Amino acid sequence: MGGGNGLQTAVVCRGITKEFGDGDSKVLALRGVDMDVYAGQMTLLVGESGCGKTTLISIIAGLLDATAGDISVLGQDLRKLRGGRLVQFRGSHIGFVFQQYNLLPALTAAENAAVPLLIAGVRRRDAVARAAAVLEAVGLGNRVKSLPSQLSGGQQQRVAIARALVHEPNLLVCDEPTAALDAHSGQTVMGLLRKVAVQPDRAVIVVTHDSRVFSFGDRIVHMSDGLIERVTGAGAA
Repeated sequence: MGGGNGLQTAVVCRGITKEFGDGDSKVLALRGVDMDVYAGQMTLLVGESGCGKTTLISIIAGLLDATAGDISVLGQDLRKLRGGRLVQFRGSHIGFVFQQYNLLPALTAAENAAVPLLIAGVRRRDAVARAAAVLEAVGLGNRVKSLPSQLSGGQQQRVAIARALVHEPNLLVCDEPTAALDAHSGQTVMGLLRKVAVQPDRAVIVVTHDSRVFSFGDRIVHMSDGLIERVTGAGAA
């Protein structure tokens, strides 16, 4: 699907709501979100803690179901995918960079980065070789055999990025990728994401509340209290 700005639309959200809990304890985390995300761009999703950013990307990545609304990811209606079909779609097309790295302590950097390929059934030797090539691209070619405990926070985040990119996803979703890093490492990681992750056929969404990294985004989607407040930057409607 093409956007009005000539870019390919990778994600379309219309009227997305999400409720947690029941009765008096019910919380409306998303209140009717409309948002487009384009391939070839880095879209920053920004706002105060608790405004619904992580809930929204979890729905986009197929990790949570929306309560109501329509969502299309890479031309696929996510609400029509269930069980194994959703898992397969996510494993083939979506990469996720978590805030807390989630590296396995007993595996080397290359083995950690290879996990999505191993899950997909790629032979271990081939998977690790492909992971090592991605680690080279993110500047860790000399640390492929290092354990997470032997890496700095910034290096561990690079391994997490390599793991998210190793299966060449069409959508990369990053949840506060600089939150656990100092300012310099955070800038380095964001620059790296721009360099290796933003591709013509890939959309990148980065959740952040760190205004120091706003300059890396092509579009900035500002959230407040479960709604999109405004969109700024290139391609803003």
